[in-house]
Amino acid sequence: MLENILLGLQTALTLENIFYCFAGVFLGTFIGVLPGIGSLAAVSMLLPLSFYLDPTTALVMLAGVYYGAEYGGSTASILLNLPGTPSSAVTCLDGYPMAMAGRAGVALFITTIASFVGGSIGILMLMLFAPLLASFALSFGPSEYFALMTLGLVAAAGVVQGSPLKGLAMVLLGLLLGSVGVDINTGETRLTFGLQGLYDGISLVALAMGLFGVAEIISSINTHKPASSGMKVRLRSMLPSSEESRKIGFPMLRGAGIGSFFGALPGAGQSIASFIGYSVEKRMSKDPSRFGKGAPEGLASPEAANNAAVQASFVPTLTLGIPGSATMALMMGALLIHGITPGPGLISDRPDIFWGLTMSFWIGNIMLLILNIPLIGIWVSLLKIRYSYLYPTILCLICIGVYTLNYSLFEVALVLFFGALGYSMRLLGFEPAPVIIGFVLGPMLEENLRRAMLMARGDFTVLLSRPITAVLLAIAAILLIRMAIQMIRRSQRSTANP
Repeated sequence: MLENILLGLQTALTLENIFYCFAGVFLGTFIGVLPGIGSLAAVSMLLPLSFYLDPTTALVMLAGVYYGAEYGGSTASILLNLPGTPSSAVTCLDGYPMAMAGRAGVALFITTIASFVGGSIGILMLMLFAPLLASFALSFGPSEYFALMTLGLVAAAGVVQGSPLKGLAMVLLGLLLGSVGVDINTGETRLTFGLQGLYDGISLVALAMGLFGVAEIISSINTHKPASSGMKVRLRSMLPSSEESRKIGFPMLRGAGIGSFFGALPGAGQSIASFIGYSVEKRMSKDPSRFGKGAPEGLASPEAANNAAVQASFVPTLTLGIPGSATMALMMGALLIHGITPGPGLISDRPDIFWGLTMSFWIGNIMLLILNIPLIGIWVSLLKIRYSYLYPTILCLICIGVYTLNYSLFEVALVLFFGALGYSMRLLGFEPAPVIIGFVLGPMLEENLRRAMLMARGDFTVLLSRPITAVLLAIAAILLIRMAIQMIRRSQRSTANP
């Protein structure tokens, strides 16, 4: 291990790799702060540049863009209630209320520290347990993945502040939206209503920016000035109180553990890790009603989970040749273009690439910590801009970001449609966060269920006969029963106190 670390440092600490690491994290953070673009678009735009670089240097730069964008994605969520990346959507729930309460600096400081802690633990997991995590993820079959997705959907329903029934309804809406498009197994179109723009399904970016971004603009259209526009941000005002510091310690560690686990599972990704991290903290809290109103734990855990999952997503990509996320698929493409085949032989055949990239994560993480904290005051100053000037700019950024993904005006129209839908949901007391997780997990849930049934020749008992599957489904059932008990008790209380 020591020899590998020294080899990695020797590779990562060259002037060229340090320069491109800094360029990657800086550009990634800048793009992540801008609402509507995100890490996937950022890596896509910079991918052609990597073709002219050394393979290790190219990966170092693209990786810096990736986790830099995830760092910066929480900024727009906190200040403007606009998730810079889909995985930052859960940050809106407690980050934005803190900003409106005049504690935007504290919220940004907490997310920066949580991101650093989560990223660091994710890197340690990559270094120490990559073979173990890879073999564990490889042992998951379709039925295990189906059970895992089911647990994620049930946990997402518990994120909401109101009735769990509304949360389940939003999860089902997400599943419905995720099924739009051409069925890859039968070739039949589903819920497209004859619109060619829906044949490839609904864009996740369009859905997220509509439900969170445009809906926020519509709901605040009559606000002339942010509530905290007169706030002055000093270093002391950025630091959390001693009570808040005590509250975020264990949530950060739990979130990092959750993120490391889900990030190492191919296809799971940081969105699932963020939502489950938030749900776990809410269920463990002695006062769950604080969540959604500016609870620091609601920031620390999902941000640590998000960045730990980003680092851990390199495990299946580099050791198994299976992309851990859509962004990792792009990086895998960059490796293949350079003539390098990711897989079990990468660590032994090209240790300079694997360990050089791993050590560059430490350098990039430290750069992001040093870079972000001094810039908190600049990000908070966005709140001083009048909404009448800020909103047109935000709408333009959203439309440009969505349009440049596929150069489709239809997706821009989808953003506006989902914005109106999100605003209507707010008026009716429905929260949009579970829709996103249902949308992300829906296609994977269906695909793995179909695979499991094909392998078992239609025998549903296979979902209960495999130990891991049975345990995950049992936990999901317990959560559903608990939600039902909560609804019954709430109904009894409302009947007793009319």
